[in-house]
Amino acid sequence: MKQVPKKQNRQPGIEGKMDPAPEYIKSTYTDANKLLDKVALVTGGDSGIGRAVSVHFAREGADIAIVYFDEDIDAKETKRFIEAEGRKCLLLKGDVKKAAFCKKAVEQTVNKLGKLNILVNNAGIQVPQKNPKAIDEKQLEDTFRTNIFAYFHFANEALEYLNEGDCIINTTSVTAYRSSPNLIDYSSTKGAITSFTRSLATNLTEKKIRVNAVAPGPVWTPLIVSTFDEEKIKSFGSETAMKRAGQPSELAPAYVFLASDDASFITGQVIHVNGGEVVNG
Repeated sequence: MKQVPKKQNRQPGIEGKMDPAPEYIKSTYTDANKLLDKVALVTGGDSGIGRAVSVHFAREGADIAIVYFDEDIDAKETKRFIEAEGRKCLLLKGDVKKAAFCKKAVEQTVNKLGKLNILVNNAGIQVPQKNPKAIDEKQLEDTFRTNIFAYFHFANEALEYLNEGDCIINTTSVTAYRSSPNLIDYSSTKGAITSFTRSLATNLTEKKIRVNAVAPGPVWTPLIVSTFDEEKIKSFGSETAMKRAGQPSELAPAYVFLASDDASFITGQVIHVNGGEVVNG
């Protein structure tokens, strides 16, 4: 069994200050070549959920293109993990809010890695606001352009290259299924992602391209530490049935499943990885 670098729990930047450190792949995870020689494009792949997905995909035999905004150190660290698995990693730096960049990122992935089989729409931002009136026009536009407009742009560009048996996986959230009073704009985009997943899935059934989503509950990532206050961070995840937040390593295998042939009869669905919260739909 391949091993990720021993430094996986000692990260630079924000992650270096997280206690406990995020875990990206379990030492007990055993690969089965489920994605052998596939090419995946993962947005927001530099850290958190995106890094965990990228590392698991590489462990399963895929080459990875990672889209990230400006976190060069984190992106290079993710590349190190992927290359330790013996797979190629392409780093694509840019702003997903811009349609032109989304197009360029997809084209560069195909040009450099030869093809595209899996698109993981994962990049996202959140800015907590207790008062809805504090959500100004810029925040609203940035949140929607990052969290849902970019998903449209990447999907549309990827469809120029995806073929029968290939797939798109979107990251939605438990906040799409229940209230999140301090994340009104964020949860609205996650609801849109869920509907986008279902509608795009039925649109693409004749092409035999599957579209599914994963809805994380509270997961211990740098996004949490960088956006919530200290009091919220201390209790983060305590509201789940398991009374804790999940680790990225506990989420990524759901993406592996949806990307693999094991999920060949699944499309338009959402897998809920949320620590025990019962969700209908």
